[in-house]
Amino acid sequence: MSEPLILGIETSCDETGIGIVRGTTLLADTVASSVDEHARFGGVVPEVASRAHLEAMVPTIERACQTAGITLDDVDAFAVTAGPGLAGALLVGVSAAKSLALALNKPLYGVNHLAAHVCVDQLEHGLLDQPSVAMLVSGGHSSLLLVPDITGEVQPLGQTIDDAAGEAFDKIARVLGLPFPGGPYIDLAARDGDPNAIDFPRGLTSPKDMEKHRFDVSFSGLKTAVARWVEREERSGNSIMVNDVAASFQEAVVDVLLRKAIDACLTNEVGTLVIGGGVAANSRLRAVAEERCAEHKIRLRIPSAKLCTDNGAMVAALGSELVRRGRDASRLDFGSDSSMQVTEVVA
Repeated sequence: MSEPLILGIETSCDETGIGIVRGTTLLADTVASSVDEHARFGGVVPEVASRAHLEAMVPTIERACQTAGITLDDVDAFAVTAGPGLAGALLVGVSAAKSLALALNKPLYGVNHLAAHVCVDQLEHGLLDQPSVAMLVSGGHSSLLLVPDITGEVQPLGQTIDDAAGEAFDKIARVLGLPFPGGPYIDLAARDGDPNAIDFPRGLTSPKDMEKHRFDVSFSGLKTAVARWVEREERSGNSIMVNDVAASFQEAVVDVLLRKAIDACLTNEVGTLVIGGGVAANSRLRAVAEERCAEHKIRLRIPSAKLCTDNGAMVAALGSELVRRGRDASRLDFGSDSSMQVTEVVA
């Protein structure tokens, strides 16, 4: 089936995402976010997220179908995020998808959240080059992947060994008195700051670190360095130049991520880099990625900012590719898996 109609459900964290695609054409991308309910806690509260998914699921599906101009009977197959993510949140999406598949007698694909972040780029830039290197950066994960086949062969090259990039943005935003989620606010503040004002550390980039952690990333040291710098300035009675701190912190994160990603492409002799995940919406990351990829003659693929964050379109995109390739659907007794490994593309 070359142009399957797929409905995708994404509930791995705090956004209820429903996407509908036909082949690689996006028909609807509807999101109900509970981020405002978590803001006063400074982070996502799993129980609050799960309850929000329960309330949002049916109306969000209805809005997506209305936008796409379809009924559920028209759908060829369903896809849902099976993991990784918050256990309770995943369970809501998987349960809803199984109910639809059973009621309508349609195949269901329980898919990997990380693989879906890579595959969503097909909705804007065509079929993925094989192989590609993918760098996924969000609040929950920072991963470098070698992707010979997005439907069945994804090989981990490196990952964060502590805080993910997005998590570091959230924590430094809190230090600087910026709202949650921190990524967009640091990005905005950094535009009026000097990225070279403060020389913050680049974790796991020394020759010794590169021997053991060539493609891994670490942001805990950077996070601590920024927090201590702010504390010292405050004790000295100095005004904190929030824009300069934000720009310097952001520059350190971007520099480390792209050093590792470019090295992964060159080492594996891969000519295409795909960047996905919520942090891929960061304007500085996108700008520097373009510069460095052009310098090394690497083709850069980044989805539009809206498709970088968690959404149902990415799940539907991977489901569509699985159907197009004739891959077997999941058995309906599969479970949600909060620690699902990226090597498992389909549950």
